[in-house]
Amino acid sequence: MKGMAKPRLSAARIWNMSMGFFGIQFGFALQNGNASRILQTYGAEVEHLSLFWLAAPLTGMIVQPIIGHYSDRTWNRLGRRRPYFLVGAIATALALMLLPNSSLLAAMLPPVLIGAGMLTLMDASINVAMEPFRALVADNLPDEQRSQGFSAQTFLIGAGAVLGSSLPYLLAEYMGVSKTAAPGVVPDNVIYSFYVGAVVLLTTILWSIFTSSEYSPEEFAKFNPEQTTEQHNAGLKTILKDFSDMPPAMKQLGLVQFCSWFALFSMWVFTTPAVAYHIYKVAPGDTSSALFADAGNKVGFLFSIYSAVSAIYALVLPAIARKTSRRAAHAISLTAGGLSLISFYFIQNPDLLIWPMIGIGMAWGSILSTPYAILSGVIPSHKTGVYMGIFNFFITFPQIVNGIFGGLIVKHLFQGEAVFALVMGGAFMIIAAVAVMYVKDREKKAAEQLVSTYGVA
Repeated sequence: MKGMAKPRLSAARIWNMSMGFFGIQFGFALQNGNASRILQTYGAEVEHLSLFWLAAPLTGMIVQPIIGHYSDRTWNRLGRRRPYFLVGAIATALALMLLPNSSLLAAMLPPVLIGAGMLTLMDASINVAMEPFRALVADNLPDEQRSQGFSAQTFLIGAGAVLGSSLPYLLAEYMGVSKTAAPGVVPDNVIYSFYVGAVVLLTTILWSIFTSSEYSPEEFAKFNPEQTTEQHNAGLKTILKDFSDMPPAMKQLGLVQFCSWFALFSMWVFTTPAVAYHIYKVAPGDTSSALFADAGNKVGFLFSIYSAVSAIYALVLPAIARKTSRRAAHAISLTAGGLSLISFYFIQNPDLLIWPMIGIGMAWGSILSTPYAILSGVIPSHKTGVYMGIFNFFITFPQIVNGIFGGLIVKHLFQGEAVFALVMGGAFMIIAAVAVMYVKDREKKAAEQLVSTYGVA
């Protein structure tokens, strides 16, 4: 049964609807660039960092399906998705303010445990806010405008990541905010950055809440009659059956995703100690010197560079796919990222670290979208939602594996030298580049799928 066509929305309404993604990514970038540094400041050993970072994939694996399930069935005065925006925004803003101040609560528990708890709270809260934002585009926009909606989200994600990653560096280097502190205390430039992040995140999500509207249950039923009848029949047994019946290409993509996200997790967790100890020559265990602060600020700035590169690279990736194929485009991007991660071992001048960020940005831009473009061509259209949800396991599982074993590998195999974790990540990314060439992709309409993903022509 086919429903009524949804009305087109103005560009202003599309941007208002997506504005919260800027704040979400702003906060997420602050976490990615500074969590390891903060936890080390509180006393975490390098080999234990990956265990603390398990919070992100574990909460994503648990929270996203649950929030997606319940937001599908929530209808109140605030709407369907917006109640989750609000709860997630408040909780994330609270975690952003508490994480760099965990040492103030040391009377109750060791600061490193409190910091780990705040990191978990932040991850869970970001997932609560983020998952419904993706669904809102499908809820409100007609098919012909969805690429425009995802384009707005892509731009806001990139802009938020660039500013969030670089803010501690900018505060320290250009605004005179202190970048050092007493042992066990997070520097002011990091603390103030997290305060700004809390305000930005809460403000942008509130903006989306109060400038956007959602369809009532009656209106939604008119636009989506088939979804209204099907969702009552969905259950655990159906999901398990779909999991066992996943297309062969999806299973092949699982290997590509495992290697890609294993590498990314290594980069997020170990770049700060790798840069500090291998390139800045910081003494082992030193987390309070100006040199360690310089290394931490540099990593945040570098992460902003690869986010900016990924946004720009998204504009040329469809052209690469048209000239070659989706698989080749992804393989080229992953190879660039893998070689860039390996190059950290050979770099001794911090000023040269900007160059690997180009290759990493290429890989990141492709990882965020090309696998989904390939996936969308091989899964049944009436099961897109459930298979996209199942596909998330191929993202979270490798991070969990790395979180459990990555620190042990660094400690016992690499003798505590975190830079080899980046080299290992680079090797995994190159393996992913080889594996993607064996994926049974439906090559037709490759460019159109990527254009739809990126929202560019």
